[in-house]
Amino acid sequence: MSKLDLSQFEKKMIVRNTQDGDIDQLFELQKICFPDMEPWEREHLQSHLRYFPEGQFVVEFDGNIIGSCSSLIVNFDEYDDKHTWDDITDKGYITNHDPEGYNLYGIEVMVHPKFRRMKIGRRLYEARKELAREYNLKSIIIGGRIPNYHKYESDLSPREYVEEVRNQNIYDPVLTFQIINGFTVMRINPNYLPDDEMSSKYATLMEWNNIDYRTRTKRHFKTSHPVRIMVIQYMMKNINSFEEFSRQCEYYVDVAADYGADFAVFPEIFTTQLMSFLEEKVPSKAVRRLSDYTEDYIEMFTHLAVKYNVNIIGGSHFVEEDEQIYNISYLFRRDGTIEKQYKIHVTPNERTWWGIQPGDAVKVFDTDCGKIAIQICYDIQFPELARYAVDLGANIIFVPFCTDDRQGYLRVRYCAQARAVENQVYTVIAGTVGNMTQVENMDIQYAQSGIFTPSDFEFARDGIVGECNANVETVVVGDVDLEILRRQRKSGTVRQLRDRRSDLFDLHYKVNTEYKPERT
Repeated sequence: MSKLDLSQFEKKMIVRNTQDGDIDQLFELQKICFPDMEPWEREHLQSHLRYFPEGQFVVEFDGNIIGSCSSLIVNFDEYDDKHTWDDITDKGYITNHDPEGYNLYGIEVMVHPKFRRMKIGRRLYEARKELAREYNLKSIIIGGRIPNYHKYESDLSPREYVEEVRNQNIYDPVLTFQIINGFTVMRINPNYLPDDEMSSKYATLMEWNNIDYRTRTKRHFKTSHPVRIMVIQYMMKNINSFEEFSRQCEYYVDVAADYGADFAVFPEIFTTQLMSFLEEKVPSKAVRRLSDYTEDYIEMFTHLAVKYNVNIIGGSHFVEEDEQIYNISYLFRRDGTIEKQYKIHVTPNERTWWGIQPGDAVKVFDTDCGKIAIQICYDIQFPELARYAVDLGANIIFVPFCTDDRQGYLRVRYCAQARAVENQVYTVIAGTVGNMTQVENMDIQYAQSGIFTPSDFEFARDGIVGECNANVETVVVGDVDLEILRRQRKSGTVRQLRDRRSDLFDLHYKVNTEYKPERT
């Protein structure tokens, strides 16, 4: 007898994280597991992978998906005892996923009926438990269906039914399984899943406690998380050298450090001040000569950020790349690292006079003061960009701008304040003032820079942390509180991020979707 090829008998069962390519199979699995319930939409599952890919699992057997589960992290103390599935999942989109939360919340488990005695559910629950240990979470909480309750509804209340199952007098395929897996019943919630007729819309709220949980001091509830911002309303005037420009910039960074600022924010294209000594009158040629100072500009601000221990939003600067000119804003972190954001929407003036090309990626940057975004002037007037940045975790949007008249300035200001309200985010605008008589297309400037908040009781009365006097060279210093922002997003008078109708509309970002912000 020849030696057996054992590989022909192998059928691999793998538990792994869900991938985008699994979505079509998950649709088919859901139709089989829950034929009478409202199914996932593709946007739901894509949202799960965007916000918490580590919390989504599938079981793959012989190349086919036969089981799956979805979950998110929450701070469960912030939710009402009688919450519904829609409440805890933001209607299935899990945009309320909180990386700083204490509890893993399981929102769905599916196992193909043909494989329900192969410990598929147990494997998925073990994956969740391992995830809770890895993330050092206090517990796993689930809202469990009781699908056999409809058979006993006329004779037993939900509480009596749960007691009978717990005493093993009645078998329930979900509740019995959860009890065996170490979950205890906390309470019974009515109207948890409106389309779950088999459970008569009830669910058992159950918890598994992580005995390996270690208290972390840094995760204690914070009463405040202030971030201090200094906005520079920069005076555009004729100068004679890069060294003179550098001295002016260092002066303001020094002031920011004296005030204990976490961020110093310069305006859009304030480096065009260098054109005043370049002696080039043709605007399209002048910007290319200006781009020759890019390395000097980057070296200067990198040095200042480290020397004065201040994160610097370096306004924006015209940069030549592959023979094209871009309007780029740089983030100079105080640890010496650098990021950049291209201006995405180019104004007619920029295109006509300077030949500026648009960027195509919305970025969100990690800093030692949380996640931030930069949207240069005209970009803040397109609400999709701010919404996408906030979806990626931004708490502050910095807006360097340069406008020549009051109407242009008000477009930036009104839109920045609107973005703050509709996205529950802080916005900061920094503009140029003065004039440069020797520079073509940089004739006059108008600005009133400021720091803006959402509009609710815990924020400044008018949604304004501080603002400069119009059209003078000055600064404004103000504190924004990220802890207040976090609380208001969850329990404010209005909650635009959680209440938006994702069932009716969604934002699809078409270009550079491979960009993902670093996770903190």
